[in-house]
Amino acid sequence: MLKLDINGASYDVDVEDDTPLLWVLRDTVNLKGTKFGCGIAACGACTVHLDGAPVRSCSYPVADAVGAKITTIEGIGGDKLSAVQQAWIEEQVPQCGYCQSGMIMAVSALLAENPAPSDDDIAESITNICRCGTYPRIKKAIKRAAQLQGGD
Repeated sequence: MLKLDINGASYDVDVEDDTPLLWVLRDTVNLKGTKFGCGIAACGACTVHLDGAPVRSCSYPVADAVGAKITTIEGIGGDKLSAVQQAWIEEQVPQCGYCQSGMIMAVSALLAENPAPSDDDIAESITNICRCGTYPRIKKAIKRAAQLQGGD
């Protein structure tokens, strides 16, 4: 039995230590916001935070998450929208939306570390893949979120 701290709640999960965190979140804990994209940590659709740092959960063993604070898209804004979520709406970022929970998680981690990222910072930090190609709207929303947070 493994004890996990997910979005501020404690969960006891009975899974193999090497089970990818993604499947524990989706299938055991029933938090469906984190998406499966590639299964090899390349696309970022499965991004969650472990102690504030972005992690690609499709290839992250659940046992390695024990003792960490796990935050999923369901926990990112609490009872209200985060600045990133608000900017995503204002800038109409999603097209199909499939990658967006992972993208929002990656951007949230970036802005927590760097409240006023340059274009180079964004390009270096946000490596998530959007198959619809909404990158111009994503960059605009990142800049908007930084403004909403008071970083730019």
